[in-house]
Amino acid sequence: MSEHQAARRPRRETVTYASALGERSVPPPRPRPRTPHPPARSEIDEQTTLGHTYVRSLMRSQLRAALTALGALALLVGSLPLLLALPAPEALVWAALGFGVYPVVWAVAHWYVRRAERNERDFTGLVETGSAETGSVGTGSVGTGSAER
Repeated sequence: MSEHQAARRPRRETVTYASALGERSVPPPRPRPRTPHPPARSEIDEQTTLGHTYVRSLMRSQLRAALTALGALALLVGSLPLLLALPAPEALVWAALGFGVYPVVWAVAHWYVRRAERNERDFTGLVETGSAETGSVGTGSVGTGSAER
């Protein structure tokens, strides 16, 4: 580039909110108050033994729910050959398969999703409230098999 072309090029200017307002003053942004992490969250983030215990508690409760759903489905599918071996009209067999099996499978799946979400909600509540302060590990509803809502 020649000197003549460089002289004709406009000067770059960074436009910010304050410079766009011109003469009016802009108050500085307020700093957000920093809330300290609850102890349970920091235990999990730092991967301590207590944090590992919290996560294993969640994993155990999720595994328990999954095995319960799997057992219910295994009983359902396992009983189908016995049902189909009975001498019954073909329409009754199709009705049992169409109207008996699918609603039960849907109900088990719905129960499992609700249970998994509740386990995660309980775990989040346990971590957010900082139950580690009281030293009550494992006494919450996570991993205790509490009754369904």
